[in-house]
Amino acid sequence: MVTADKYEQRRFWILVLIVTISGFSQGMLLPLISVIFETDGVSSTLNGLNATGLYIGTLLISPFIEQPLRKFGYKPIIIAGGAVVFLALLMFPLWQNVMFWFILRLLIGVGDHCLHYSTQTWITSSAKQGNIGKSMAIYGLAFGVGFAVGPLMVPMVKVSQSLPFIVSSALCLFAWLFVFFVRNEKPEVLKGDGKETNSLVRYKLSFKYAWVAFLPPFVYGILETSLNALFPVYALRKEIDVSMVSIILASFSIGAILTQIPIGMLGDKIGRRKVILIGMLVGAILFAIGSQLENSEIFVLGTFLVSGMFLGSLFSLGITYMADLTPQELLPTGNLLCGIFFSLGSLFGPFIGGLYLQLVETVSFLLFISIMLFIIFFIIFLFGNKRLEAE
Repeated sequence: MVTADKYEQRRFWILVLIVTISGFSQGMLLPLISVIFETDGVSSTLNGLNATGLYIGTLLISPFIEQPLRKFGYKPIIIAGGAVVFLALLMFPLWQNVMFWFILRLLIGVGDHCLHYSTQTWITSSAKQGNIGKSMAIYGLAFGVGFAVGPLMVPMVKVSQSLPFIVSSALCLFAWLFVFFVRNEKPEVLKGDGKETNSLVRYKLSFKYAWVAFLPPFVYGILETSLNALFPVYALRKEIDVSMVSIILASFSIGAILTQIPIGMLGDKIGRRKVILIGMLVGAILFAIGSQLENSEIFVLGTFLVSGMFLGSLFSLGITYMADLTPQELLPTGNLLCGIFFSLGSLFGPFIGGLYLQLVETVSFLLFISIMLFIIFFIIFLFGNKRLEAE
């Protein structure tokens, strides 16, 4: 007989496994498709636009996902999302066409969002009091490790262009099958006079309680896409070696992996808002200093590594901060809004950063990151709600 605690622990690690494989598939697709398109002579503009398919898919499904989750529970949504990702990955080798692959990436965005939304809502709803930060830190770490390992699949294209997609889909199927070993649960029923069952009212209430908690995921979306998509362009203009660029970018992810769990646990002890403010302030200062000393590749590498340690947990911190500020029955809506703000940041990041690179050619790209972090830091510092923060 499996005890309740053991079952909850098993369910948690199954959810973590699903998120790891999801991160792996996303981390693989970005560089893999870019390399294939570049080899085939597809323009860099079209290549970049194609990559937005995943985030567009996330935004398209967002308004329609909460009601099915409340009605059917977490498990069916995870099963549906996993099936979409598995089938989409399996279809890539069927026809190499820019528009067809864009649609497949859009579908993966839809499926991935179903997975992330359901798993993170399940974890935040079921985590024990005082342990939510650690649980979400493990969640963020799992996705980060998967995302970092994904690009290692790219060299497989030398064996066969289809091989990375087949291996990735097989891994997704493996993780997906474990979902059938957990019992379905549903979010807490909404209380009150029924007004909260209206989607628009739920969004307004969640935003009223926790708008400040949606800023860290938004910033992390900007960071992730800006650094990965635009820093290489800026670095090559500064004549930084291509191999060094990839090491610099990887160092940010490594920094995030190193501190994800300690920072999550620190948030449980001293309060999420304090940890977020410290992280953003230190990150802003580091990027500002880095912008003045960027002629040294080693110093830029150090800047990215240490910044990753302080900023790499922003997404999971934002979710746990939202859970601190939001009533239990509104957690699904709050989680949904965290995902929407992350996707908005992921879409705006390359656009704003690209505009900055185009208009301000003489000023460091790292300064753009620093200014953005300072602005969000001051907003959270001045207007952040401290009501439910731990003392």
